Amino acid sequence: MALDPSEFPVKAAPFAQPLTNFARRVKGGQARVVAIGSSTTAGEGGIAPYPQRLLADLRIRFPNVAVEVINRGVGGEEARAELKRFDHDVFDLNPDLVIWQVGTNSVWQAGGPSFADTTKAIREGVDRLLDAERIDVILMDLQYVPALLTPAKRKKTEAMVEAISEIADVKGVNVFRRFGLMKGWYDVARISFDRMVDPGDDDRLHASDWTTDKMTWQLTDAIVAAAN
Repeated sequence: MALDPSEFPVKAAPFAQPLTNFARRVKGGQARVVAIGSSTTAGEGGIAPYPQRLLADLRIRFPNVAVEVINRGVGGEEARAELKRFDHDVFDLNPDLVIWQVGTNSVWQAGGPSFADTTKAIREGVDRLLDAERIDVILMDLQYVPALLTPAKRKKTEAMVEAISEIADVKGVNVFRRFGLMKGWYDVARISFDRMVDPGDDDRLHASDWTTDKMTWQLTDAIVAAAN
């Protein structure tokens, strides 16, 4: 039997910034979220991705609000490629809240985009979102999974997690600290990687159905708290 999210000994850190634009739109009876990112966002291995679950969760929490969650994930992409899609896949959709899941492929992909190019693109993307003056921003950092914790990748992973946190702090936007949340589940709640990682993923990179479900509930809680 699955644990209720309220029973978890480790929960996601609350957001540092209020979601004022999203909250105003919720109060008006309708709100739109755009989720952009790579495979965590797009979906992988037949597991329902978090944007689909977030839509259902937000509609439970805001039953009288016409909430939309639009999925603009593309598997394998990183910040530079995602930034090129911003006009069509973000701004043209007029979102009140953008969740940008980013950073994993820069670490994971052999010969992928560099740390410097990735962090530069994240900074530029956040600036563009903030310049619109009508969009709240959440960055979602990396997953805590074996593929990113090998001796060859762990330092790069931790550096990317720290860089995303620093960018968010400087720019005044929120981070959904997925890496810290999953690390807490593993270290404190003693939830095994066999449960947290998709059993059909030989690379041990993608989250399981269980993890995606529990993570989305905690993301929903953080959004609702910041909107209130």
